[in-house]
Amino acid sequence: MSEDRGKAPRWAIWLPLALFAGFLALVMAGLFRPADRNVSSALVGKAMPRFDLPAALPGRPGLDSRALATGKPHLVNIFASWCVPCRVEAPQLGELARAGVPIQGISVRDTTENLQAFLAEHGDPFQRIGADDDGKVQLALGSSGVPETYVVDGKGTIVYQHIGEIRPEHVGFLLEKLKDAEQ
Repeated sequence: MSEDRGKAPRWAIWLPLALFAGFLALVMAGLFRPADRNVSSALVGKAMPRFDLPAALPGRPGLDSRALATGKPHLVNIFASWCVPCRVEAPQLGELARAGVPIQGISVRDTTENLQAFLAEHGDPFQRIGADDDGKVQLALGSSGVPETYVVDGKGTIVYQHIGEIRPEHVGFLLEKLKDAEQ
């Protein structure tokens, strides 16, 4: 019996293999069920934060939060001329504007010249564009980047947040969200 005292139990030899198998199972579970990486705004269902942005373009009105509580729903689109996905969504914003949707813009960290060139090339669906040069309004909205679009009801309450560019398959859904926001 004294010979068995210094030896590890027989099951201990399998412990490293069992630990490795457990680690492998965790990795595989993560691959088949990846985490949701979308960052949704905590403001959905709450009033639009108060802001008053200067005009992003000469001769055009800026944007303030009071302009969003007019009794009719709006889209508020956060965009920038330097944003490649913003170019992708431009035709869909134009389609929504032609359908009668009021679209307000918040231009983030942009210049007047670049913004004018962007709108000349891709169309201008915006009724108003506010210049958010320091990104404070974008951060106040809980925006995780550009582009992002918010459906705001007639009372100025955020009812939906669309993260990323608006693609053709999203237009009908956004029109439904706007219709729901009328009620």
